[in-house]
Amino acid sequence: MTKHLRIGLLGAGPWAAMTQAPALSGHPDVVLGGVWGRRPEAVAALADAHGTTAFTGEDGIDALFASNDAIAFAVPPDVQAPLAVRAAAAGCHLLLDKPVATTVAAARDAAHAAEEAQVASVVFCTLRFATDTARWIAEQAAVGGWFTAHAQWLGALFSPGAESPFAASPWRREKGGLWDVGPHALSALLPVLGDVVELTAARGPSDTTHLVLRHASGASSTATLGLGAPLNAAGVSLVLLGEQGRAELPDGWGNPVDSFRTAVNELIGVVRTGRPHPCDVRFGLRMTEILAEAEQKASATGG
Repeated sequence: MTKHLRIGLLGAGPWAAMTQAPALSGHPDVVLGGVWGRRPEAVAALADAHGTTAFTGEDGIDALFASNDAIAFAVPPDVQAPLAVRAAAAGCHLLLDKPVATTVAAARDAAHAAEEAQVASVVFCTLRFATDTARWIAEQAAVGGWFTAHAQWLGALFSPGAESPFAASPWRREKGGLWDVGPHALSALLPVLGDVVELTAARGPSDTTHLVLRHASGASSTATLGLGAPLNAAGVSLVLLGEQGRAELPDGWGNPVDSFRTAVNELIGVVRTGRPHPCDVRFGLRMTEILAEAEQKASATGG
């Protein structure tokens, strides 16, 4: 690998424009090697803003893969997974977004493709790369002795009066907060409490899903997840209780551009060392397995 890793960007929507594109174009060790998207006007505008090449159409996907060392993804999860398979087969390292997919089969295909091609992978779960929250997760995992945890991830995207560029996202409207914010909760809970060995799930009002999880460490946790909370009820919290007392996730996740740039740094580290990242596509697959089971059980309760 040369000093600069060439990373192409798949996606030209709000998240790509707000986070991935500025993080990649401003990274000292990266060349933003092009942007692909389905809407030519959006792709051209984003590429022009960051001094790179616009790719469109089915042939543009393969051309983007052929001209880059790695691919960053900013597309819906069930578009992302099959494209990740193609990118890996083309020899590109993967900087994926969460969730990797919303079906276990698609996530498994992506993980298998990365393994077969021996390409590096990192899944951008914001809490794992934002400075304060990443440090907090590592510290609590090192302490151990946790008895239980309570997580609440309530957004108001679907509430009247809410203003967000993501409110009209078709996949969020279809899959809801379980799949959009559920990965955030799991990305913090699993490194601290261990894998989920048993779960129950039930639907609450509007888009809300309640989870009860038993972890490999013996600890239990609960998580309340949703995107349809009233504006005044929205918020995020995660509290751990155990032998050391109480620990609460720090407020604020920092600047997402800085967090994504950290994820890029860690992908570069995996490429150079060959050591897998703890938040890689296999971890993304495991989160998909847990969320798919939760979705199935919540639906079985009549929600």
